[in-house]
Amino acid sequence: MDYTYHDIAKMIDHSLLNPIMTDRELEEGCQIALEYDTASVCIKPYYLKRCAELLRGSTVAASTTCGFPHGGHSTSIKVAEAKQALEDGVQELDMVCNIGKVLSLDWSYVHDDIAAVCEVIHGAGARLKVIFENCFLQDEHKIKLCQICGQIGVDWVKTSTGYGTGGATLHDLALMREHSPATVQVKAAGGVRDLDALLEVRAVGVTRVGATRTVGMLTELKSRLGLL
Repeated sequence: MDYTYHDIAKMIDHSLLNPIMTDRELEEGCQIALEYDTASVCIKPYYLKRCAELLRGSTVAASTTCGFPHGGHSTSIKVAEAKQALEDGVQELDMVCNIGKVLSLDWSYVHDDIAAVCEVIHGAGARLKVIFENCFLQDEHKIKLCQICGQIGVDWVKTSTGYGTGGATLHDLALMREHSPATVQVKAAGGVRDLDALLEVRAVGVTRVGATRTVGMLTELKSRLGLL
């Protein structure tokens, strides 16, 4: 095997975004991320401050969403969300691009919308992931978004919110990796539900995966590595 437990665990953004998750479930989810030493917890915005407190001193980053899940917020609201997230301790922010503007081919708007949030986030030393929601897009849209995100200098391009009509596909991940500069990483979200699927997307260049089935994946990993 060409990987360690740390290599794989640090690919996982433990996702706590389901709208019906209770405070208790969010609290328990943060503890799971700490126990399994994931890359981050991506949590509902209102609980980010508590999440950051729980993760402080660990190697698990506190993250949340912006413009979620449809991307239709005005740019000023997305910027306000980013500033609030920074105040609450965010280290990584997952923003949804304006999907309707992408489909309208209003690339100037799309660029400026992403750039405004990126400026705020990078100005505070945090990192930005841009969600495309590929299930609604054609390849030409995805390629153009990769080019725009590369020009702006975001940290990750991401396939999906997990709440659209489809999630990550190997085709999309390979396309995004091909058309993004080396400085921009690729995140898969939606549909990566077991360890084999995670290893499959890793093989095409994915460095992060949004996951709700973290415990199952990392328990299986420990078993394969003889750590149990």
